[in-house]
Amino acid sequence: MLDIAFIRQNPGIVKKAAADKRIPVDVDRLLALDTELREGGKKADTLRAERNKLSKEIPALKGDERNALVERVRQIKEELAAFDAGTGDKQTEFDGLMLRVPSVPAPEVPVGAGEEDNVEIRRVGEIREFDFTPRDHVELCEMHDLLDTQRGAKVSGSRFYYLKNEAVILEMAICRFVMDTLHKRGFTPMIVPHLVREAAMRGTGYFPILFDQAYKLPEDDLFLTGTSEVTLVSYHADEILPLESLPLRYAGYSTCYRREAGTYGKDTRGLYRVHQFQKVEQVIFCEADHQKAEALHYEILGNAEAVMQMLELPYRVCLACTGEIGLGQIRKHEIETWMPSREAYSETHSCSTMGDFQARRGNIRYRAADGEMRVAFTLNNTAIASPRILIPLLEAYQNADGSITVPEVLRPYTGFDKIGR
Repeated sequence: MLDIAFIRQNPGIVKKAAADKRIPVDVDRLLALDTELREGGKKADTLRAERNKLSKEIPALKGDERNALVERVRQIKEELAAFDAGTGDKQTEFDGLMLRVPSVPAPEVPVGAGEEDNVEIRRVGEIREFDFTPRDHVELCEMHDLLDTQRGAKVSGSRFYYLKNEAVILEMAICRFVMDTLHKRGFTPMIVPHLVREAAMRGTGYFPILFDQAYKLPEDDLFLTGTSEVTLVSYHADEILPLESLPLRYAGYSTCYRREAGTYGKDTRGLYRVHQFQKVEQVIFCEADHQKAEALHYEILGNAEAVMQMLELPYRVCLACTGEIGLGQIRKHEIETWMPSREAYSETHSCSTMGDFQARRGNIRYRAADGEMRVAFTLNNTAIASPRILIPLLEAYQNADGSITVPEVLRPYTGFDKIGR
């Protein structure tokens, strides 16, 4: 959420941000409501002051003079009641519009509509050239009894699956390896709730825009989260963080759930786009300083790249365009890993600077060195997400006989160095 004072002072910048991000929001209507609410509030304050003044004078008066003041107090009460009734609807509309106003992209973010407009920054690692016809991850999983999507669909519906045998150990190994890596780099490991109240989804910017992507439990008024970012950021909601504790670094492990609404018929084969997955997420709280936040952005991006390099998987880093960075992001980089079966780099990680967008919604503040209360900044990054990361890993490490070599860094976690013959 942006500061309304910033919106008042920079309506053109905010309108451009909304247009560039392809987010429909009526900034003019928002500002008109803001003016009406502020002017109405001043009028109401004046009426309340008059009512209080007259109420104090009435006991000392008699006769017509007293009756006149009593009548005036009654009129004021009616005017205030009418004002409160009208204000409620305006305030609701204003609050709804405020939740849809996007953050302003950083100057370096390219303007664009979709992923085709993202800008490649670098490529790392060599794409393997096979001297045999490689199998895709689904074929490899069938060979070694690692995956069952048919029974997943039978039990839960499409895009659900059972991981089996060595694939289970491999997924656990990857997540533990990443968590250990982050712990060594100063991140606090966290296992977080999967179910949250609506306030947590709204506070982190997922609602109202992405409401249709979340699974809801209406009986309990709870939602399944699509990332531990929601619970990690909400961990400090309505708190004042000690300045000396910043930056706070968290690594959250959770199962994640996404409805993938609007993707019917897209990426239906295998494990690329599923409803349930495991993820290790990096979240940082820091001071309201754009230079410090930028440095931390590249720190967590570097952590994710270090993981990919230790797994020896070729990837590229792209700077996401305005149409891809979403409601709250100021900047976002994506890591796309080479997937042989897709013959393309495909997204496996994202790294986002959020500025004060989430912390303002969540009322997360700190007292700066000058004594002023300020809204904190937040950042987040996918450290690893599985089973999507299994696609490049299984495919890139396959052998001609169908066996799959386990990356060296994972062998202490798996206890085996090969799947299959």
